[in-house]
Amino acid sequence: MESLYHQTSQLIQETSDLFHKLENDPDGEKIETAIQLKINAINANCEKLDVLVFKTPINQRPMAKMRVDQLKYDNRHIQASLINAQNKRRRREQEKAEREQLLSRRFGHDHTAITVDYLAQEQNSLQNSHRNVDEMLHTGSNILDTLRYNRETLKGAHRRLIDLANTLGLSNATISLIERRVSQDKYVLFGGMFVTLAVIVIVIIYFV
Repeated sequence: MESLYHQTSQLIQETSDLFHKLENDPDGEKIETAIQLKINAINANCEKLDVLVFKTPINQRPMAKMRVDQLKYDNRHIQASLINAQNKRRRREQEKAEREQLLSRRFGHDHTAITVDYLAQEQNSLQNSHRNVDEMLHTGSNILDTLRYNRETLKGAHRRLIDLANTLGLSNATISLIERRVSQDKYVLFGGMFVTLAVIVIVIIYFV
């Protein structure tokens, strides 16, 4: 299991390095394809690790499960970043095609050409505004998904910590302290979700 775990961690690091290359080559569809292939490989490894977790000794199983869950969380974040990069590239290609279409037109009068230039600038400004709003909404949606996933992870970690505490024979006072800390984290999670929703609503009201 350790060998497969370290192999998956290495894949995650290699995928992150590919994102740095993608920033320098925003039109690199080949890089996006390579990233997706690595994401698929990570998913396959995580499925194998899930099976291996149940083959580990009971006293080591909670910690092994937490390590695998962290790999899954990192991979979900990578997938969301790839989707965001692909959406940006498609918008750039669409805007480039629209600009070329406008420039390819021929007009007989200078006044008409000036009017079209003004309209093109106005259209670009509107497109930029819509793009910014879309990116904010997409980011907000990703944050909400991440918060929901973190909530499930915290709940699972809480259960595993209680099981581990019972296995190690921790005192009731220590267990109670852990439960209070988890309860406080839950309030922080809900507060973050509420603030994110409020930002999205404000963006929709004032920018859309």
